[in-house]
Amino acid sequence: MSTVAATENYSDNVMPIGKMGIWWFLASEIMVFGGLIGSYILYRLASAGAWAEMAHHVSTTIGAINTVVLLTSSLTMVLAHAAVEDENRQRAKLYLGLTVLGGILFLIFKAVEYTTEISHGFTPLAGTFWSFYFTMTGLHGLHVIGGIIANLALFVMAARGTLWPNTQKRVEYCGLYWHFVDVVWIFLFPLLYLSY
Repeated sequence: MSTVAATENYSDNVMPIGKMGIWWFLASEIMVFGGLIGSYILYRLASAGAWAEMAHHVSTTIGAINTVVLLTSSLTMVLAHAAVEDENRQRAKLYLGLTVLGGILFLIFKAVEYTTEISHGFTPLAGTFWSFYFTMTGLHGLHVIGGIIANLALFVMAARGTLWPNTQKRVEYCGLYWHFVDVVWIFLFPLLYLSY
């Protein structure tokens, strides 16, 4: 086998640096959320009745709506990636826009929920449950904002026609991040909203 052929085969099997970077980033974020979720579970197991009483005051309805919103936005992200791969510019722009809209809708529902809880005196200082609740959902909300900004940038690029031909991988990387945000919520929803 010639050196050129060996080099070509090797480079075909190497993960692109951008994809490796996003996976490393997601691994670090898994550590952050994993630590919070692990601590939450340990505190939850250690405090029996009082925890359930505090958890009873969260809005399961808003949490469920937000779950549907995020899962739908994950679907639109997949459809955006497929449209980019097919070079269907209109569909790519549409689905990126819908993904951004889903993220914004999630944050609007979360703001309504926070406002209601705080108006009833449930703040991060109201108890251990509320400290965990606001920390985990707040950190998740910051990640949603990051995903909205990244997807909005891609939407603008798609609208201007500058997303092609060399930047399609950005949609894939953004999609990996957005799916991570959704998976984190899939863990947070039952732990925070269905734990009473």
